[in-house]
Amino acid sequence: MTQQFVTPLLSPDSPLDAHSRQLVEALFEKEARLMDALPTDDPLDEKRRRRVELTRVEILGQPDAIRNTLSEEREATKATAAVFATAGIRRIVMTGCGDSLAVMVGARLFFEELLGIPVEPIQALDYAYYASRTSGPDTLVITLSSSGTTTRTVEAMLIARSLGARTLALSNTPGSALMVESDRGLMVRAERKGWPTQASTAALALLCQFALDWARAAGRKPELVDAWQKALDAVPQQIADVIETHEPAIKAIAERERDRSIYLYAAGGPSYAGAMFGSAKVKECSPDQGIAIPLEEFHHYNTQKEGDPLFLIAPAGFSVCRARDTAFEGKRWKGQIYSIVTEAETMLDPYSDEVLRLPAMPESLAPLVYSVPVQLFAFHVAMAKFHLAESGS
Repeated sequence: MTQQFVTPLLSPDSPLDAHSRQLVEALFEKEARLMDALPTDDPLDEKRRRRVELTRVEILGQPDAIRNTLSEEREATKATAAVFATAGIRRIVMTGCGDSLAVMVGARLFFEELLGIPVEPIQALDYAYYASRTSGPDTLVITLSSSGTTTRTVEAMLIARSLGARTLALSNTPGSALMVESDRGLMVRAERKGWPTQASTAALALLCQFALDWARAAGRKPELVDAWQKALDAVPQQIADVIETHEPAIKAIAERERDRSIYLYAAGGPSYAGAMFGSAKVKECSPDQGIAIPLEEFHHYNTQKEGDPLFLIAPAGFSVCRARDTAFEGKRWKGQIYSIVTEAETMLDPYSDEVLRLPAMPESLAPLVYSVPVQLFAFHVAMAKFHLAESGS
């Protein structure tokens, strides 16, 4: 009989050393225990409700979390960027699980435009088990885990290290396995008592600051660096303004869509991170389903069914025209369309049930701000479902 292992990296032919194997085994056992403590999908689960209520607190706290993270890690980002700017890095892999992977999807364009280095966001399991073979000393593997103990993410970092790749970890948890074992680490100063929101946006902002500091250290594109630094510095206030301006309309949409059991999210480029965030928050906050759809893939299946709500995230950039096509098709299939666009953009208006207009900003930074409406929707639709269940309707 073939011997079974909880992970292939504990098999006899694993490239990990004894210390790394022991670490992976301990993390796997800890993670299994934590899974047993998660809230259920019971419509009246008090544990889930408490996390949902804390989620709004953390959504509102995003501006401060981003400011604090960038301020307190300022010297660390500059020092870390200076190290990697002279390390002969020719390829960057960004890896994580869940929202952490979405953060990496959102960061890719920012890094590539500033640094001119190929960047690949990849799920941690896929990197650790399948896609790590070509990594070496000219590869930087960036990992993100709020706890710093996500087993697959730690495995990805360990396998990268075993292959001679350079490693950088981001985490909310000092002294965690991910931070201790990586070459370098940057701290995310954010809460995660609710379902993750500010932990993700603060991590994304920190990655963007790291890329800006790397570009400065490498002497790349000084005018673009200056412009994008100003744009990043403006993000916290933009998030606060979006919450204040749009939360009443988002709450009304949530009340309207309360009885649905499936919610769709579509976007292209870096904004696909927002679609991933949106679908994850609905699945976490409510008993129902959220699905993130790459913008082009929407058109290769009969994706939206009659009545399904679709959130289209389309900041000014290359995806707007295809987002217009998507809204048109969605209405043709008799779905509900909620479009999140830039200021005066009207291309999607004829095919949208409602349009939320957000501030203009570089498309590569848009996930930081354009994800906020779908975060708020997940909170409000979950609370509407709680209230419905309480009433017995």
